[in-house]
Formats: sequence, C-alpha cells, structure tokens
Amino acid sequence: MEYIYAAMLLHKAGKDVTEDTVKAVLTAAGVQVDEARIKALVAALQGVNIEEAIAKAAVAAPVAAAPVGEAKAEEKKEDKKEDEGKADEAAAAGLGALFG
Repeated sequence: MEYIYAAMLLHKAGKDVTEDTVKAVLTAAGVQVDEARIKALVAALQGVNIEEAIAKAAVAAPVAAAPVGEAKAEEKKEDKKEDEGKADEAAAAGLGALFG
C-alpha cells in the first residue's frame, strides 16, 4: 500500500510519478524499497488518469459499504430478538420453579 500512497502523494503534490520520485518518497518515509514493485507500479500507472480513478473509487465506496451497514442493522435486530427470546425462556423457567 505504501507504494500506492507514495504515487498518490506525488500526484497530489503535482509531481511526476516516476521510479525515482516514488523511490525518494519511500526512502524518506523509511520504507525498504523494492525496485521491482516500483517499476511495476509506474508501468501500471502509465496512461491512467489518477483523478478519474480516484473519483470512480469515491463513488463506488459508498455503494459497496451500504450492504455492510444494512447487514449490521439486521444482525442487531436478530441479536435483540434472541435476547428477548432468552429473557422469555428464563421467565418461564422461573415460573415453572414456583409451581414445581
């Protein structure tokens, strides 16, 4: 991830994303540099409109996150129903002990 972050930082700063600039950012951050990964990153970014890619990712993120939020809400409802069921069982068991 740090390689991607370095490229994004360079792009945001208005600098060219080259092997040398990515290496300089990673070295300054104290990251042990892998030359092959840098070459692969720079080659993969050739011809890519980074602003457009960021915009697409920003639009896709809320769409992908929505089902997760809905699932958590339903999970909470199920947990609440289970807790209510356990409370009912405990109450019934207590009544049974009274009439034992």
